[in-house]
Amino acid sequence: MPVLPLTTGVVLPGMAVTVAVETEGAVAAVDAAESAGTKILLLPQINGRYARVGTIATITEAGRLRNGSRALAVEGVERATVGVGLPGTGLALWVEAIPVVEREANDNDEALAREYKAVVENILDQRGAGRLVEAFKEIDDPSRVADTAGWSPDLSFERKVELLETIDVGERLTAALEWARETLADMSLKERVRREATDGMEQQQREYLLRQQMAAIRKELGEGDDADVADEYRSKLADLDAPEAVIEAVAREIDRLERTGPQSPEHSWIRTWLDTMLEVPWGVYSEETLDIERAREVLDADHTGLDDVKDRIIEHLAVRKLQRDRGVDRGDAGGAILLLVGPPGVGKTSLGSSVASALGRKYVRVALGGVRDEAEIRGHRRTYVGAQPGRIVRALKEAGTMNPVFVLDEVDKLGSDYRGDPSSALLEVLDPEQNDSFRDHYLEVELDLSDVVFVATANVAEQIPGPLYDRMEVIRLDGYTEDEKVAIARTHLVPKQVGRAALEPTELTITDDALRLIAGDYTREAGVRSLEREVGKLVRKAATTIAGGAAEVTVDVDDVVQFLGRPKFFAEVAERTLVPGVATGLAVTGAGGDVLFVEATRSPGDSGLTLTGQLGDVMTESARIALSFVRSGAVDEVHPLEAEGRWHVHVPAGAVPKDGPSAGVTMTTALVSRLTGRRVRSTVGMTGEVTLQGRVLPIGGVKQKVLAAHRAGLTEVILPARNGGDVDDVPDAVRDEMTFHLVDDVREVLAIALESEVGSGGSASEEANREPRAAAA
Repeated sequence: MPVLPLTTGVVLPGMAVTVAVETEGAVAAVDAAESAGTKILLLPQINGRYARVGTIATITEAGRLRNGSRALAVEGVERATVGVGLPGTGLALWVEAIPVVEREANDNDEALAREYKAVVENILDQRGAGRLVEAFKEIDDPSRVADTAGWSPDLSFERKVELLETIDVGERLTAALEWARETLADMSLKERVRREATDGMEQQQREYLLRQQMAAIRKELGEGDDADVADEYRSKLADLDAPEAVIEAVAREIDRLERTGPQSPEHSWIRTWLDTMLEVPWGVYSEETLDIERAREVLDADHTGLDDVKDRIIEHLAVRKLQRDRGVDRGDAGGAILLLVGPPGVGKTSLGSSVASALGRKYVRVALGGVRDEAEIRGHRRTYVGAQPGRIVRALKEAGTMNPVFVLDEVDKLGSDYRGDPSSALLEVLDPEQNDSFRDHYLEVELDLSDVVFVATANVAEQIPGPLYDRMEVIRLDGYTEDEKVAIARTHLVPKQVGRAALEPTELTITDDALRLIAGDYTREAGVRSLEREVGKLVRKAATTIAGGAAEVTVDVDDVVQFLGRPKFFAEVAERTLVPGVATGLAVTGAGGDVLFVEATRSPGDSGLTLTGQLGDVMTESARIALSFVRSGAVDEVHPLEAEGRWHVHVPAGAVPKDGPSAGVTMTTALVSRLTGRRVRSTVGMTGEVTLQGRVLPIGGVKQKVLAAHRAGLTEVILPARNGGDVDDVPDAVRDEMTFHLVDDVREVLAIALESEVGSGGSASEEANREPRAAAA
């Protein structure tokens, strides 16, 4: 058959198209086809070669186009593979055309055809070609369905040639389906982009129209426009008593506001920043009350005890009063930075409010527990969405003055993570040499915090980073004595709970002895938080009785059990030390001072040491040091061989982690008590670090430990000699009731703590040879 080359398009079977005849070879092929019949082979020419498969077409009409060139109307009939070229006459190319016999369509072909038709129908619907959809639905033959892809304007010339050369109908449908899906996805993406762009433009146009209408309405109402907003800010700026740098920064942002259109996101950001800056109380200071006597009265009325803190506040007031009266420049001594360290419930946080009352200043509180983001202190950068100033600036806005009393609560519970270290941000805030130029990241101007009185609170000072701890003046609140607790309950807690229960003061009477019983047998704490809960429970029980018809209720010692149930704490030291091997130690926890017992026992077997009770590394080392000291033969009453065997040291309350070196003397005493059979005196508590040579080293928290010993009913305390000066910190009422033994060597401890006679545990030799089961019995 003569070949009509196609260089730009592909004719597939079933397609009827018009083909321009431009080259001499094409004209010769058409002439040859008309001479031989009406058939011609349409063969695409791609990349310098002819396709392997062509289309046998019928010439339905021949004519000329408007430009005079010849044209054919052809209709594709069937595929034909190209064989060998044949010699012919003229310029026409003759080849052997072998018609392709297609296999019959199967179920898979039918399914592919249906899926392809569904995709194509979606494409046609999106393009608004509804008439073509109806015609396309009428095609049933899978091969014809696949060949309709040749009409797609989305397929390249190369893909159409590939479609022509694919003989198998299933493969042809698969390829056509894949290309159609790509086309549909591309159209969907373009449509979504176009729709979003259109919606965005419409939204902007709508916002622009609404803003124009709003401006017109404001103008009619006489409320002004954006220029009036800027003028309003300038008017506020004129009344602002702020540093020159602040004035310049605000004026600069007002100018930016005028140049920024209302539709710009920066417009609202600038206005928010300006509002924040103008809300900061620049130049506003509370007038201090520098009356020393009145300040002391306020502090005494609000809190019982806490003389150290009260004295420090009075000292601060006295210095400020002298500076003012004598016209002395206060320099960097304006703001006090106090750190109140003590167990929960001793009144650290409420003391800040009393300080504010005594000074006549505003009071603000910032809870720092769990804060991990540095931006909480310094603020966010203005570039962030939803940016706002830090807690320092927000607290100043809340106080309304630049010299409030600022309570930083739970400063020991600050955290740190990938967002920064808030404790590092506080270094500048709590440094008197730097906080006169504190810079918040959001405001980006300097604030003078030197007039602020900072009062930080913490339970455990060791958890505060060293550089931050070094910047503050530490005042320790070690807890209350029993007499102080009774006074606090009488003066503060009972009236507060009576008022909450809607009772009249005359309707409920609680004797001091009853309050003392509640403080001693129902609570055992450094503070008064649990005491307040027990008093509240008692008041509610009394309120129930009064609501039932009683005229008044009186609670004495004998009535406490009726209202509060059985006591929760007992004097257990005497009971615990009835057997040798148990010693009473003193410790400090986050909740204040506490009494802990150290139990030691020995069993036959290989030498070793077992420690239980959730002991930390330091406390574990103390136990090993104590055992090594006992085994060294340094104790006259203990032979080194008697100390061999398997030792077990246990510190009860196993669910509570414990650590620290101050249990060394207690562990040594428990070991020697077990070996000698001499019980530890039930009235003695002890604390101190011990060395391998038996030296007793100083420890911390003496006041808290002594108060804990007093609460537990102990009357004697053994302390390291170098801690003798710390005894002066113990309240006089407790010091008068206690006997203090100051020791340098652990042998002195043993002489004081152990009873002179062998107790129920038997002699040392008997204890060494006794079976564990018998010893327990």
